[in-house]
Amino acid sequence: MTISHISIGDGPHKVLALHGWFGSARGWGGLPELIDTDRFTWAFLDYRGYGARTEVAGEHSIAEISRDARDLADALGWDTFSVVGHSMGGSAAQRVLADAPGRVDRLVGISPVPAGGVPFDLQSWALFDGAAADPDKRRAIIDLTTGNRLSGRWLDAMVRFSLDNSTREAFGAYLAAWARTDFTDEVKGNPVPALAVVGEHDPALGADTMRETWLRHYPNARLEVLANAGHYAMYETPVRLVTVLEEFLGQ
Repeated sequence: MTISHISIGDGPHKVLALHGWFGSARGWGGLPELIDTDRFTWAFLDYRGYGARTEVAGEHSIAEISRDARDLADALGWDTFSVVGHSMGGSAAQRVLADAPGRVDRLVGISPVPAGGVPFDLQSWALFDGAAADPDKRRAIIDLTTGNRLSGRWLDAMVRFSLDNSTREAFGAYLAAWARTDFTDEVKGNPVPALAVVGEHDPALGADTMRETWLRHYPNARLEVLANAGHYAMYETPVRLVTVLEEFLGQ
């Protein structure tokens, strides 16, 4: 059976979309409705414990996301495809590349977690580690990673979406998966065309982090910094984001 997902478009260029820690297959803001459906076919995957797959058991690892993504591509009959990953999904997208380098045409990370994970100080880890059980901590994280500049009503809506679209167990387990998984040596030097898109207001996974990770790992990588965006460009600046993505994917 085909893994539960959302498919948009029927174009010749195939794209696997891997969501972030607070997301789901439906957690892509305004991006899906802006896709050029004549040129691209996007498949938005739910991870185990998220969205339409909240009841699906799993180990909640980056490797598992990669296996499910490749299984979905197989079921859809996609021999090759591009991979777009947001945040935690950026790590998973790179894991797909490590596991099946011959199948990935282009790699895109939107505020992506590097292949080496994310270092935390004790205070930051306490905030993120407590987010599974505490909605206020989820709100604080979203506010922090968008530059403490966005509407409280929007922050509340993002928290509600996260609570409604992920189990507490999966959400908690995926933190260690994306923060403490390191497979840098398996992707470093890969010649795949790679694009990192970051928001100017993202304090952690912004341009400086990408220069030290993404651009060092991939010799054919480039960086795009989006004005007036933080960690959630698909909500903050969706038109500019999809324009940048389709220019790169369609090359």
